[in-house]
Amino acid sequence: MKPSLGGPARAELEQGPLAASLVEGCIPTIKEPKLRGGRLLWLEQRPQEQGRTTLMLREPAGLQARELTPGHWNLRSRVHGYGGGVYALANDTLVFVDDGDRCLWQLQLAGAAPSQPSRLTSPTDRAFADGLIDSQHQRWLGVMEAGGRDQLVAVPLAGGEPELLHLAADFCGYAALSPDGGQLAWVEWHQPWMPWQRSQVWLARITAAGALEDARPVAGSGEESPLTSSIFQPLWVSPTELVVASDATGWWNLQRLETGTGSWQPLLPLEAEFAMPQWVYGMATTAWDGEQLIAAACAGGVWQLGRVDLAAERVGTPEAWRPLDVPFDDLAALCAEAGQLVAVASSPTIPEGLLELELASGSWRHTPVAPCPLALEAISQPEPLWFAGHGGQQTHAWFYPPATGACTSSPLLVKGHSGPTGMARRGLNLGIQFWTSRGWGVLDVNYGGSTGFGRAYRERLDGQWGVVDVADCAAAAQALVAAGKASGARIAIEGGSAGGFTALAALCFTDVFRAGASRYGVSDPSALASETHRFEARYLDGLIGPWPQARPTYEARSPLAHAEQIHCPVIFFQGVDDQVVPPAQTERMALALQTQGIPVEVHLFANEGHGFRSGAVRIEVLEATEAFFRRHFQL
Repeated sequence: MKPSLGGPARAELEQGPLAASLVEGCIPTIKEPKLRGGRLLWLEQRPQEQGRTTLMLREPAGLQARELTPGHWNLRSRVHGYGGGVYALANDTLVFVDDGDRCLWQLQLAGAAPSQPSRLTSPTDRAFADGLIDSQHQRWLGVMEAGGRDQLVAVPLAGGEPELLHLAADFCGYAALSPDGGQLAWVEWHQPWMPWQRSQVWLARITAAGALEDARPVAGSGEESPLTSSIFQPLWVSPTELVVASDATGWWNLQRLETGTGSWQPLLPLEAEFAMPQWVYGMATTAWDGEQLIAAACAGGVWQLGRVDLAAERVGTPEAWRPLDVPFDDLAALCAEAGQLVAVASSPTIPEGLLELELASGSWRHTPVAPCPLALEAISQPEPLWFAGHGGQQTHAWFYPPATGACTSSPLLVKGHSGPTGMARRGLNLGIQFWTSRGWGVLDVNYGGSTGFGRAYRERLDGQWGVVDVADCAAAAQALVAAGKASGARIAIEGGSAGGFTALAALCFTDVFRAGASRYGVSDPSALASETHRFEARYLDGLIGPWPQARPTYEARSPLAHAEQIHCPVIFFQGVDDQVVPPAQTERMALALQTQGIPVEVHLFANEGHGFRSGAVRIEVLEATEAFFRRHFQL
């Protein structure tokens, strides 16, 4: 297998402005690829099917993939509101969560054709996610959210009611079964912490009867451990050795636990991140193929794929990191088996797709989810921008110059990512190319609080949401204007969710921006603190302050409470079914601006929640945003 770009034939190349339909309408999203017994499986979320997510399979030595869950099936978990971890496979047994009834379903893959799915659990208000198949005990083992707490449960593959194995104090997940089936590791965290702030890795023995015995925390945020940190992705590399990413050193670095002795050993002392914020289940930045450890590491906002050398003389030194020669620097969802690796991968010029890598030879194949509609020379590639952000601290952004070249008259779109723990990534983003092909520069800001630059960078936002992020976005834009690469009179800002809050706050509390767009953005943090779902119920304690004790701070940061300070046009997009940021927030904010005569547009979408899944809706959002900015900037 030679290095190659596989997948669909290249699209007819766009010569002028990139159409929104080529950006949003029909490009699926790939999630959770897995290698099991030579089979390759992955989830495909399809915007042209109202965001339905289906499961794809390619058999060993097969050239064509087939859809395992066609028609009405929609694989999605609702645990914690964000879900993830929706299927598990061992041998020929596949178990998945369907969004129609939120039950566990089983599918047998043996034979020429898969069996028809059969329901394992009865429909209730419970939610399941993040499971694995325990073949020794013929059961699905994973998370069930019920009664306001997470539980580790077992569901017999023959069907039946879930059996409680462990009741978490609050939240749990990311379970991993040792290769011999004798131990289970998982992650727990509790309010007011989010999992990327403080969490613990737990360990238990599995008895012959299948119960968990001697369950205990072995690393993380507890005082009983020498580590006070966030833990990511427990991964077994032998029946007695467990690898996790811990940020106890200030960076999410890899650590190895010898479960027999309880001793921890650093594997790689690097100023790099081997983890991501755990908003969803099913995330993976490390993979064990049975003999070697492969990892993705992020440094300076750029991801790199490499081997981790576990030889005794190199463990604990930078020489243990062996980069792999692949042209991809945006990586996620690693999985490995018997010398093969699969990941979701992209680069500034290569669209997102499935990367299949043969580890011994280094040969690879990349299958994009859709052909790239742009010629290489037409792609605006990201340029790193380091600037003095809030408090003079060095802060990072990616600048995409307009296709016509950056100059003092170029309009500029500043993007605030969601989370606010997310990060501005380098992978080819056709949404950004939509703007650059129309003569806009785009500035994707990794404001203080972003992931990918170490724990101290993330903690810049502690207690300062609505201050640091706003100052950083404004300073980034001003740095470009000062460099003669953008017009100070034509700067817009946009964002979704937490990024929507940053955009609205930037319009309130700075005079840098001349228009804004908010997608399901937070406009009233007080309402968010009192109305949001369980997973984020105490998140704002760390970002702003404990509610309601810190009410004055919430009011001081609230765009809704300071709507009179916004003097420029704003466009809003909101899902009617949003449970994270209820529509009432957007409606109140828009009304406050309309009352004072500010030009406002509001687009409400039925059957959409927090984040838009329908391709038609996403096309409308992009086109309406561009038309709104163009009209008010007189472009």
